[in-house]
Amino acid sequence: MIYKFWKSEKMKIPYGKQWITEKDIERVTEVLQSDFLTTGPYVKEFEEQFANYVGAKYAVAVANGTAALHLSTQAVGVEKGSEVITSPMTFAATSNSVLYSSGKPIFVDINNRGLIDESKIRKTITDKTVGIMPVDYMGLPCDYKPIKDTADDNELFVIEDGCHALGAEYNKEKIGNGKYTDLTVFSFHPVKHITTGEGGMITTNNEELYEKLLILRTHGITKTQANFKTGRTEPWYQEMHYLGYNYRLTDIQAALGISQLERIDKIVSIRRKIAEKYNNFFSDLEDHFEIIRERENELNSYHLFVVKLKDASKRLELFNYLKEKGIYCQIHYIPVYWHPYYKELGYEKGLCSNAEDFYERIISLPIFPTLQDEELDYIEEQITEFIRN
Repeated sequence: MIYKFWKSEKMKIPYGKQWITEKDIERVTEVLQSDFLTTGPYVKEFEEQFANYVGAKYAVAVANGTAALHLSTQAVGVEKGSEVITSPMTFAATSNSVLYSSGKPIFVDINNRGLIDESKIRKTITDKTVGIMPVDYMGLPCDYKPIKDTADDNELFVIEDGCHALGAEYNKEKIGNGKYTDLTVFSFHPVKHITTGEGGMITTNNEELYEKLLILRTHGITKTQANFKTGRTEPWYQEMHYLGYNYRLTDIQAALGISQLERIDKIVSIRRKIAEKYNNFFSDLEDHFEIIRERENELNSYHLFVVKLKDASKRLELFNYLKEKGIYCQIHYIPVYWHPYYKELGYEKGLCSNAEDFYERIISLPIFPTLQDEELDYIEEQITEFIRN
């Protein structure tokens, strides 16, 4: 069957796409007509609603997910000589944030689901290790209980890269609630669960880290008189306590975030229904593909739908075939240390063999809330046709 919508050569199905409604537009328009465009009351409201949603005490909105990662490493004190354990199966921003703070990323191999192998973390710890940065790859939460146990035993911080995992759950609790981590980072890039155009959020239950993050995102400057070190009381006075950054979110973006957050449960539900259909489809193709499934104590919020080819040599052919049919897939990710910049730092191929094999087999298929049933049927039809030929 060839669907009518596909008769136009201009039709394309991306791997991810934002979902903007008329209500979203109305919220943004309200801000454009208000007194504040930069950081104002909408940012604070967004932070409070976000913290409430994930079950954390505090949330700090920032310019993007990368800024959130960077500020997190700054807040916990990563510095020259520090080592931070993380996963190679992630976007470069995760480990880059350690480099931004003059630390050294230490890559620990993954399991067969793309998540950091928690059983290998403990043996990687040295006297230079200060923390662990697990990555909730694809929207699937890491196994945080043993990770926290390892961190507590060695007095290490845990920064959770939850940029894929808004709405995901571990042991029936939302990712970002702070039960197993010191800080959790989220991204609001357009392909993520909710978007603010660009934007990010850091959640924590630690008041000291919260206060430090607020200052770091605004040039390291505080206007709170109780924090002043000089005793000055003039109403205009402010002090710079850290070498901070301009990583603020605008009220325009925050208004969009508030509107989007109101339907996050619906967004996650739609993504999970699409994933369920994919899983049912690929269950009949077990000779060709391997599905990455959630476990009983997990809820995958499916930022990505990733499937593994059993024959890695077919991956490029499938990728190009689907592209020719107007289905734009992606590969998430090239192992971070394969990038030339990391090679120049001394990282070499072979460091994490599971991650390298995983990379050679994976492909990310389209998944986003506005993906239509006929489009999904078309994708599955084309994959079936590829296998037959």
